[in-house]
Amino acid sequence: MGRTAAILAARLIFAGVFAMAAGFKFAGMPDTAAYIAAAGFPVPLLLAWLAAIFEVALVLAFLTGAFFSEAALLGGIYVIFLAFAFHGPSHWEGNQAEFGFFVDHFTFLAGLLYAWAHGPGERLAIRRGVLAQA
Repeated sequence: MGRTAAILAARLIFAGVFAMAAGFKFAGMPDTAAYIAAAGFPVPLLLAWLAAIFEVALVLAFLTGAFFSEAALLGGIYVIFLAFAFHGPSHWEGNQAEFGFFVDHFTFLAGLLYAWAHGPGERLAIRRGVLAQA
């Protein structure tokens, strides 16, 4: 029972983090696009919309368990991309807190990799996906 509760709590935390991120993007799409543009990426508004939609897809996967392992793996890749693109070494000199933000992404990656390796658990999980689940 404790293991099931822990897995479900972890899935809810993953979903909650990505839901908040998507919610902030949808609530302030121009601000998100400006942040993306400031990092030097082209077509920032399109990228902001794609990021928000991707995050919603991750939320659905974490809540339902469908395509869970794929979502965990893609979410991990996404999180590390964000770490380097928006908080990487070029940002550390002027703001030491950026290093902390950078490192935080790796702790989130660790959880996502664990989720990828172990799957959505036995309860409340739609078992659909391409990757084999434990």
